[in-house]
Amino acid sequence: MGIAVTAELEVVFDTLKTSRKYQNLTLNPRVAFVIGWESETTVQYEGQAEELHGPELQHYKEVYFRKWPDGRERENWPNICYFRVRPTWIRYSDFNKDTYRIIETPFLAAT
Repeated sequence: MGIAVTAELEVVFDTLKTSRKYQNLTLNPRVAFVIGWESETTVQYEGQAEELHGPELQHYKEVYFRKWPDGRERENWPNICYFRVRPTWIRYSDFNKDTYRIIETPFLAAT
């Protein structure tokens, strides 16, 4: 899954309304990701997903397209939609012997 990340650590992605992912997100917007594992580092990320509409949609599509220029080719697909996930908790883990560290950051719940 291709994601883009904002300066506020929001995750942005596209999906199809016909996908299992979309159906699950509409039933329960709480999400968790594990991103990475190159060089034994990961980011664990929990947050609240929200389907984007209106003026916000264009802003977040631009964030996404900067990271994934080929996303513009999908923009007009039937049933394409975009989500933003606001973080509620993030953990960065580096399991390398020389740089080992784990950093956790809780976030206030988005309103």
